[in-house]
Amino acid sequence: MYRRIRDLREDSDLTQKQVAQRLCCSQQAYSNYELGLRDIPTEILIALAKMYNTTSDYILELSNERERRY
Repeated sequence: MYRRIRDLREDSDLTQKQVAQRLCCSQQAYSNYELGLRDIPTEILIALAKMYNTTSDYILELSNERERRY
């Protein structure tokens, strides 16, 4: 899952700092999520899924469907 959040960020041409600002956390905390050094809190997981228009299942590698369907 850590690779997926990095890939989603890079595909959106965002820096770790930009994502951290949107999530109201520090760049270091966000970097630790991407590196797998910290578990991603549920509220951050939900915010990432909304930000990238995907599902938490995709981020958690429970699904390979990247786009969220309504």
